[in-house]
Amino acid sequence: MNHSYDAVVIGTGQAGPPLAGRLAGTGMKVAIIERKLFGGTCVNTGCIPTKTMVASAYAARLARRAAEFGVSAGPVTVDMKQVKARKDAISGRSRSGVESWLKGMQNATVYEGHARFESPRQVSVGEDLLTAGRIFINVGGRALVPSLPGLDQVPYLTNSSMMEVDFLPPHLVIVGGSYIGLEFGQMFRRFGSEVTIVEMAPRLIHREDEDVSAAIQDILEAEGIHLRLNAKCIRLVRQDGEVAVGVDCTSGAPEVQGSHLLLAVGRRPNTEDLGLEEAGVIQDNRGYIVVDDQLRTNVPGIWALGDCNGRGGFTHTSYNDFEIVAANLLDNDARRVSDRITAYALYIDPPLGRAGMTETEVRNSGKRALLGTRPMTRVGRAVEKGETQGFMKILVDADTKQILGASILGTSGDEAIHSILDVMYAKAPYTVMQRAMHIHPTVSELLPTVLGDLKPLAGVGANET
Repeated sequence: MNHSYDAVVIGTGQAGPPLAGRLAGTGMKVAIIERKLFGGTCVNTGCIPTKTMVASAYAARLARRAAEFGVSAGPVTVDMKQVKARKDAISGRSRSGVESWLKGMQNATVYEGHARFESPRQVSVGEDLLTAGRIFINVGGRALVPSLPGLDQVPYLTNSSMMEVDFLPPHLVIVGGSYIGLEFGQMFRRFGSEVTIVEMAPRLIHREDEDVSAAIQDILEAEGIHLRLNAKCIRLVRQDGEVAVGVDCTSGAPEVQGSHLLLAVGRRPNTEDLGLEEAGVIQDNRGYIVVDDQLRTNVPGIWALGDCNGRGGFTHTSYNDFEIVAANLLDNDARRVSDRITAYALYIDPPLGRAGMTETEVRNSGKRALLGTRPMTRVGRAVEKGETQGFMKILVDADTKQILGASILGTSGDEAIHSILDVMYAKAPYTVMQRAMHIHPTVSELLPTVLGDLKPLAGVGANET
């Protein structure tokens, strides 16, 4: 059956639903297509469920430390079925909220099924053929499953299938020492599993500065997590009902044997079965849809938003994609992807909040820069909470006085980083924050102190003395 619309939105992640709402609110006739779970990655297998589980893991950790605070808690046990039930309830409410909103939206029709392009203006969903002058792709991504020797012989988990785990793995082996792997690793260690993280690179989260990686390694090892770095040749074999992971590391045993295997080595876009070739939409060599600074594809009338365009990969970047497209289409406001500043967090405990350039990127840029640091042991709020791991670091352009970037690894680091981020967006000199009166006792109150103690970044051009 043929249907005509003003706009078609494929996928209901963080960009698609609000965009559909804006378009429908102008009186446009909108079709919304979802093939599986409403809400996308964040709602179903990403931020909301995992951070709910992180909260349970934090509660278990704090309960075990209760005596440090003068509190008697008794033996601490974790009921994984209850952990999962709490996670499912919170995630489920969010998913059903998105679904109800879309299905009750005026001027909008929801189609449940797989979308496929038939031409640059036509998308099929089952037996229905939808035609529209504007098509918006928000299909997200999923876990990358690497081609590891022996992988076809062993069972494995991904971040999605981990959402179904309602038991405690005796020994969880995680392949991948980056953001997803570290969050699950610490989480399940706190639940009570033995955990080994295997990483091919010489250090964890190698996109971060070396001092950040080293501090995170210390945090994880202090909780009893085993790390196997420099795993140059990872291979898998089924052995005595368990999974044996060959690592070929420069030190330690050549093999790790565990009860369960989690693959956390990256993401891939859900673009290979959309029929993009029928529409003439160009993808890069990893399958991401190529877009310009306003998220337009090479085909007029087709946009790509969220994880599938390779321009962010976070919930907040996906939602910002919606804001950019809506501003350009509906508000006569020329917003661009290049306007935004890199910002994200790693939700281990304590969390890492990041904004702008890393120290490595600043050094490579050749900019004259200033650096300020402070350990969390010298942050009163952290001491009072008994959470003094980590440090904060801020980099400033010595010529413009603008903040270039920051890393806050420590309690409330994921919140405190926004003070810095907002000053960066304002393009204000760092002295604005340095002279601000912040509230005591907080983590953010020490940011002006750090900025008041800046030193030339050694080893960068004219900064050398």
